[in-house]
Amino acid sequence: MVLKVFFPQCCNAADSGLLIGRWLPGHNSAVVLAVIHFPFIPGQVKQYLNQLQSLTQMDLTVLGSWCKPSEDQESVQSFLKDLSTIFPHGRWLHLSSEIGKKRFSCQVNSRGSKVIESDDKEDKGDQVICIHYDQCKVMLSQLHPAQGGILNPQTELSELRLVFQTVSQSQALFYIDKYDEGPFKLTHWQSEGREGSIIVELSKQASVPVCLVLTWLLSVWYWVCKSRILNLWPMRFVSSKLSSCIQLSHRTEHLQVISVPRKAEDHTEFMRKANIFVSFLVDVALGLLLISWLYRENRIGRLANTLVPVADRIAEELQELLKWLMGAPAGLKMNRALDQVLGRFFLYHIHLWISYIHLLSPFIGMILWYVGLSACLGLTFALSVLSDIVALLTFHIYCFYVYGARLYCLKVYGLSSLWRLFRGKKWNVLRQRVDSCSYDLDQLFIGTLLFTILLFLLPTTALYYLVFTLLRLLVVLFQGLLHLCVDFINSFPLFAMGLRICRSYRLAAGVKFRVLEQEPERPLHLLMEINPLTYSAVLQWYRTLTYSCYPKDSWGALCKKLFIGELIYPWKHKNIKTD
Repeated sequence: MVLKVFFPQCCNAADSGLLIGRWLPGHNSAVVLAVIHFPFIPGQVKQYLNQLQSLTQMDLTVLGSWCKPSEDQESVQSFLKDLSTIFPHGRWLHLSSEIGKKRFSCQVNSRGSKVIESDDKEDKGDQVICIHYDQCKVMLSQLHPAQGGILNPQTELSELRLVFQTVSQSQALFYIDKYDEGPFKLTHWQSEGREGSIIVELSKQASVPVCLVLTWLLSVWYWVCKSRILNLWPMRFVSSKLSSCIQLSHRTEHLQVISVPRKAEDHTEFMRKANIFVSFLVDVALGLLLISWLYRENRIGRLANTLVPVADRIAEELQELLKWLMGAPAGLKMNRALDQVLGRFFLYHIHLWISYIHLLSPFIGMILWYVGLSACLGLTFALSVLSDIVALLTFHIYCFYVYGARLYCLKVYGLSSLWRLFRGKKWNVLRQRVDSCSYDLDQLFIGTLLFTILLFLLPTTALYYLVFTLLRLLVVLFQGLLHLCVDFINSFPLFAMGLRICRSYRLAAGVKFRVLEQEPERPLHLLMEINPLTYSAVLQWYRTLTYSCYPKDSWGALCKKLFIGELIYPWKHKNIKTD
């Protein structure tokens, strides 16, 4: 039977004393956490262990003894072996290092049975494996389930996970500073003094009042948002369609998460808060950099001066495009009457749009100046405002697309209904299926006339629909890129990725073992090293959930909507098929 002893590397140079640790339940393994130096009083050791058990909620005990080479090694070794009667347990480990040897030997005393040594040749089934581990890294690391699974607390933990859990829950054992006057001295990873930072401690002290102030400000903001004026139908409708309002509500939810003054309950909640906090700080920092760039060298004024000429240039190009469509585009023969009606209709809309732009031209500089200040709320909010500005400036293109799509869709559905009329079919709205139907001669005659008219008018309508759909797709593509940038900043786990780069052991995917010493008559010594998570696994585990800015339709459904004339970026999705 193999006995595995997990021994911390920081205890290799410890003075002689007792091994404090835990026997893993259900496994033939022991985890050594610290060494209590000689001399000590056994009664105080028992009292200290009882205090640790109440704090850590684990059955910490004396695993055995540790002996370091010295002048009176034999007397100390015999004294430490006799302590097995004072601290009774099923097995007693006796680890002793030898002069001139890098590693130590192991001896296991079992109550009521013989002594098992590492070089015992009589019982070859018993073997001792000493696994050395870095106590600091194991305590600070989080072991993740394999293949992206979810750890169920009710299931039985594996041996490796029990080792990580034992070390991480034994923080009370490591909080003894070297300047504390205790009844005895211990050796562990913080025996040379507790690691700490003045900045970190001051941040912890200041976090509570900052969270309280932030919570109060958020409560005021929620009260303003819940007021009756903002809950009226026009305000509620407009706020639900503007990307800036959606991003503002999203950031408000993030601030509400990180402003909770209570401590995170588990590692997942801590990482979520840390990722949101770092993402918010980086977002605001990028927004301030954008403000400093915009308001330097009067870039806002130059942008306002070029906006109206660019709008005029776009309008001229659209007018030239409409005049080209009103003639013989690409040599195609269009329906003259319908072509002239549609062309003049869209030209009148462009004229209205240009008049509206020139009416606002004196105020564009002031509007852009105040809009640029919104970047102090973060780069994501500035990008959302830019998306809304693009939507407002291209509203005439959206109107052209809606007009062309509705007209084209009406003709497509009309032709499909009349085609079913020729085949003696009709669409049953109640049963949502196509049923047989008998038509008289007058109905067939009228249906033939309407089918012929719609069929010959379809190419003209389809050409206008195709042109304005391409223009709309360009606008949607640009807005989609802005939304992808916003979603990337909101969801990218910056804190977790920083841990993966700087302290990769904090995010553990597993462990690997390296042979340190392997001799015939000595125990096998292994070094346990932590395998960090891959970067893709870090993104999978710690990516922050955001509002969906992606189209809910697949590529097939999107192509189908383009073919039949349904809106590709509608505010409302159709769920019921109509005829």
